[in-house]
Amino acid sequence: MAALQEIDVAATAARFQTVRRSDAFVIEAGGAWVLGSAERQDAALRALSFGGVPTLEIDCTHLARLDTTGAWLLMRTKRMAEDAGAKVVWHDVPDAFLPLISTIDHDCQGPPVAHPDQHSFHAFLERLGRAQMHFFAQAISLLGFLGMVATETLATVLHPRRLRIPALVHQMEEVGLNAMPIVGLLSFLLGIVFAFQGADQLRRFGAEIFTVNLLGISILREIGAIMTAIIVAGRSGSSFTAQIGTMKVNEEIDALSTLGMSPVEVLVLPRMLALVLTLPLLTVFANVMGIFGGALMSLFDLGITVPAFLRQLQGAIGGGWTFWIGIIKAPIFAFLIATVGCYEGLQVERNAASVGMLTTRSVVESIFLVIVADALFSILFSLLGV
Repeated sequence: MAALQEIDVAATAARFQTVRRSDAFVIEAGGAWVLGSAERQDAALRALSFGGVPTLEIDCTHLARLDTTGAWLLMRTKRMAEDAGAKVVWHDVPDAFLPLISTIDHDCQGPPVAHPDQHSFHAFLERLGRAQMHFFAQAISLLGFLGMVATETLATVLHPRRLRIPALVHQMEEVGLNAMPIVGLLSFLLGIVFAFQGADQLRRFGAEIFTVNLLGISILREIGAIMTAIIVAGRSGSSFTAQIGTMKVNEEIDALSTLGMSPVEVLVLPRMLALVLTLPLLTVFANVMGIFGGALMSLFDLGITVPAFLRQLQGAIGGGWTFWIGIIKAPIFAFLIATVGCYEGLQVERNAASVGMLTTRSVVESIFLVIVADALFSILFSLLGV
């Protein structure tokens, strides 16, 4: 009357029996339907055929344990039968397993996930399009943030008492005074490297004295400002994002809004103004340290005395825009770094992973924008003949 099939007879392992009656097809599940045991029944369950079966009965009387894997296998079998036109009936499901089965039945309604081909030309175009859309969305959002900052800045100018002087002084100490050791050390070493490499090349032509010209012009026009900006982007820009992002995670920014205080006025403006005021000073310090390192290298490697070095340096840069070009760039670089750092901090979601991800992103975006701005300055000064 009935055909009997038994898969995996071990008492503790997942097993099932199938009984085919004239009015129903019965699956008797028993044992522990858990990961590592139930998955062995995958192929056997896939091989079941429900053609011409009016009713499928899933008997869970002997079901000892059940986890998500086992529940999903039973639910997949149920849907296979429903697709074949059979009515599915559950029998004797233990009360402890009903919530899990109900959850799997509710959450797994869609078709199986199809993994897209990541190496096709279509996938490449899709990734390229998504990246461009993300870029434009990020640019629009950043533009809106700039408008918000401009509004708060105008309100602070009209009402100077709104500016928090203690916070401004504290941020100037953090981004300026505390950054001097690392900026000075790296600038000093860069001056040594530039003097050594320049002398090595110019010595072939007997023009070692022009190492001073190369050193002074390169540091004052480009290297001092851009290296200081990159160091500050990695040090202070990331700090802005991490600090504001942590406050976002701890819901401190929501508390400020609840108290009627603007997060931009309290958190962004002091940091932005502090960086705009201190980065030009750091740039001057970096220029001095870089030239000092180059002077020492020139003295010991080329025998150029300090008075001779200073005379040659004055002849190379005296009376021109060489010094001021780097100083003019510094506030713009500072504005870009502070804007991106604070913006990304306010975009942090309420989890620790988001803080780390957006801190990294803020550093990358800041350095990218600084280099783009420096390239635009180079074109502008070239057109102006400066």
